[in-house]
Amino acid sequence: MKVLVLGGAGYIGSHICKALALKNHQTVVLDNLSTGHREAVRWSQFIEADILDAEALLSILQDAGPFDLIMHFCAKSLVGESVQNPALYYRNNVAGTLNLLDAMVATGHDKLVFSSTAAVFGMPEQELIDEQHSRMPINPYGQSKKMIEDVLGDYHHAYGIKSVALRYFNACGADPDGEIGERHEPETHLIPNILKSAIAGKTSTLKVFGDNYPTPDGTCIRDYIHVNDLASAHILAGEYLQQHDGAFAFNLGNGNGFSVLQVIEAAKQVVQHDIAFTIEPPRAGDPSVLVADSSVARKTLGWQPAFTDIESIIETAWAWHQNERF
Repeated sequence: MKVLVLGGAGYIGSHICKALALKNHQTVVLDNLSTGHREAVRWSQFIEADILDAEALLSILQDAGPFDLIMHFCAKSLVGESVQNPALYYRNNVAGTLNLLDAMVATGHDKLVFSSTAAVFGMPEQELIDEQHSRMPINPYGQSKKMIEDVLGDYHHAYGIKSVALRYFNACGADPDGEIGERHEPETHLIPNILKSAIAGKTSTLKVFGDNYPTPDGTCIRDYIHVNDLASAHILAGEYLQQHDGAFAFNLGNGNGFSVLQVIEAAKQVVQHDIAFTIEPPRAGDPSVLVADSSVARKTLGWQPAFTDIESIIETAWAWHQNERF
């Protein structure tokens, strides 16, 4: 396949480009480098452009294509920022995606794998969240993704755009070869913040938000899914669209939850020394437990996560953070 990867200089997009290359697929990356890294684009042709530039998108689809598949990761994704600046999120995540979809319609491209999120569900009504769970986002980030999930259904009905929306839970880990990894500014994800704290030692500022949740140790429980497992799911979703017509959505997670303190303890075993942290007040809107039921993706796509225990996930991230290349 020839695949256009929007946001391919970012954390998840770059890992997917490598996975596609290993399967001998040709990739073209479009990224504005606002949060991505040019150094992470190692397996693809690179085009610097912004999805808010509708004319540029149309030109790229016309001149660099045709593409067998488009994968879309160009999104703002910080929950707190989305509350403070919702205009940024609706403009980039919604208007930008509409630009892409309209360019696809205009150029005859009809297959899209869309990066969605567990944030579309809002506060969980059950411990294991399946695709039938109600979607009631509690922040503009989740709302922007839900809006596009709904748009994808409408664009399939009206224009024949086939799509798969993949809702991931807590993406984590790094390329086991150490070539690429997770680097955000600011960093909001738990595992990289734990490992950065381990490197910093006594100057650590690791914070644990809340220790009185109704969980065994009082801290939040989350479902951690390795970025390479996300990559395999995206490739399977793209292959699925070659044979199936519709607008589909699948949840992606390990189906196992780990508390914040369990993740810290696992990290201690990996780094072989203690990790200091402070307990801070809980953050508003943080559910106590958030774990995916990914049985539909496993059955429909034939997807099987390879990284199922938290220590092996942390080991890949630790190898990366000790030798960050960009």
